[in-house]
Amino acid sequence: QVQLVESGGGLGQAGGSLRLSCAASGLTFSTYAMGWFRQAPGKEREFVAAISRSGGTTDYADSVKGRFTISRDNAKRTMYLQMNSLNPEDTAVYFCAATYAGYIRTYTSMKQYDYWGQGTQVSVSS
Repeated sequence: QVQLVESGGGLGQAGGSLRLSCAASGLTFSTYAMGWFRQAPGKEREFVAAISRSGGTTDYADSVKGRFTISRDNAKRTMYLQMNSLNPEDTAVYFCAATYAGYIRTYTSMKQYDYWGQGTQVSVSS
């Protein structure tokens, strides 16, 4: 059974940093591309960042480019999202997602992902 468990959310200050983690089990982690999405109150879930199965290719939403960094440690079966220069607009529930990747690429659409975590709340105060 595939499980993705997010952690590291909480309350942050504007201009501050938070680091999210996504621990995976029940899958061969190194064969899965991974992604982060977020959903703010009253809004649709949106793409944040994606990383290829090897970690060598990444992709970011324009709204977080230059502030957030996605990474992964295949030996630890864990993906990360380092969030810097936070602002109140980053407040949302953050979800990690996984999809089997037959070759090295990133996936930016929700529809392309097979497995999802339960989400972790990030709240940024001004």
